[in-house]
Amino acid sequence: MKHLLYLIIITLSFTACKTDSKKLETVLAKGDTLAVNYAKGFTIVDYQDFKILTVINPWPDADKDYTYLLAKDNSAIPESLQFDQKIKIPLKHVVVTSTTHIPSLDMLGEIETLAGFPNLDYVSTESARKRITAGKVKELGANESINTEVLLELQPEAVIGFAIDGQNKTFNTIQKNGIPVLFNADWLEANPLGKAEWIKFFGALYDKQDLATEKFEAIATAYNATKKLAKSASNMPTVLSGSMYKDIWYLPYGDSWQAQFIKDANGKYIYNYTRGKGSISLAFEKVLDKAQNTDVWVAPGSFTTYDAMIEATPHYNQFKAFKDKQIFSFAGVTGETGGVLFYELGPNRPDLILKDLVKALHPELLEDYTPTFLKPLD
Repeated sequence: MKHLLYLIIITLSFTACKTDSKKLETVLAKGDTLAVNYAKGFTIVDYQDFKILTVINPWPDADKDYTYLLAKDNSAIPESLQFDQKIKIPLKHVVVTSTTHIPSLDMLGEIETLAGFPNLDYVSTESARKRITAGKVKELGANESINTEVLLELQPEAVIGFAIDGQNKTFNTIQKNGIPVLFNADWLEANPLGKAEWIKFFGALYDKQDLATEKFEAIATAYNATKKLAKSASNMPTVLSGSMYKDIWYLPYGDSWQAQFIKDANGKYIYNYTRGKGSISLAFEKVLDKAQNTDVWVAPGSFTTYDAMIEATPHYNQFKAFKDKQIFSFAGVTGETGGVLFYELGPNRPDLILKDLVKALHPELLEDYTPTFLKPLD
């Protein structure tokens, strides 16, 4: 009798699991996958009652993807659906941890939801600065050591974070206290338009997918139009980037997003053949040997004047671009508290960066254009 009862329980359990599995398959088959054409780091599937946001490789060499269930009030969620975090949408009270997140909130008209940020002086976006000045955004300390006590007092509905590895104790503490943390990996995208497409990540969190898509498509259209214009130039100037720090020259790899900008602006980046992550580190003599006669020099670190460059290293004047006054920097355009606007807005507006580069490399194509980020050195 006991054996028979055990067999009945097992059979019923198996049947229930099979039924749940079929129900889940039926629900998931009705999902509408959002078009993501350039970004490699996330996917969004809309099931009407809820959305599934998946972040792929949230940090370099991550061993897992993260699945986030985005659900409205009273959403019908299948019991057997598996996910890492559940987030109630649309968000109304949020903490973000990178300045690159803030322009997306601004473009979606959701800056009023920003409740806290680590190191407020880095923020340059005007709408966010007004909110900070009014005392409506809490200072959370430094990114490496977020003040979790202040953050937990805010009780945000979600924290949008980023990670260089999976060992973030602060995020673990936040999640243990019932606040979901979502990883945003926009910084890992190599394609300039791929970085900008992460506005769709925020569009899903605010249930504004259509608006996010509209904003991104306008950026992509402008970017591709400028790229086409650059191809019409009669020349392709050679380009150097980066500068020295403690006798080592740091410059972007040839498969970086910076190098892609130069290529799309119809320039010839002299280290375009290199492959890797982070920055190339080279001795000054090697860079001088290869780049001494380069036509244009862009993004020379934090320098904004020729005098400052010479004061730092007299050897800079051996470069043709220095002698010809063909050096252009992003460092001079800052917000009211000194944050460099390029680092905040640039990833969201690659169309403006590309236009700036075309102005620097092919000024005859954009005679009446005033650059947004990339300015000639004084």
